Amino acid sequence: MLTYILLQSSSGGPNAWMGNAVLFGGIILIFYFFMLRPQQKKQKDQKGFIESVKKGDNVVTIGGMHGKIHAIESDYVIIEVDKGAKIKFDKSSISFENSKTYAKKT
Repeated sequence: MLTYILLQSSSGGPNAWMGNAVLFGGIILIFYFFMLRPQQKKQKDQKGFIESVKKGDNVVTIGGMHGKIHAIESDYVIIEVDKGAKIKFDKSSISFENSKTYAKKT
């Protein structure tokens, strides 16, 4: 029985490479649509968000620092964290806007 099965297997004829090419092409497409494309979209959205921040926005940095944007320079922002304490951060260190966590106490 085993001999009969082995005799039926293809020996890699002239068109065997086409099946392998289709398989590898499918794997590459799946990798692109499930891994690379979403990551590129996320980076594009993050870059657009960083360019759109303005003075007075409540933000959270990558390190977890919560505060309000006090001033914006070319490559960095000054964030007011508590009762007038201001810290300078790179623009790229802003993670997301969070309008609920930081409310200035008067």
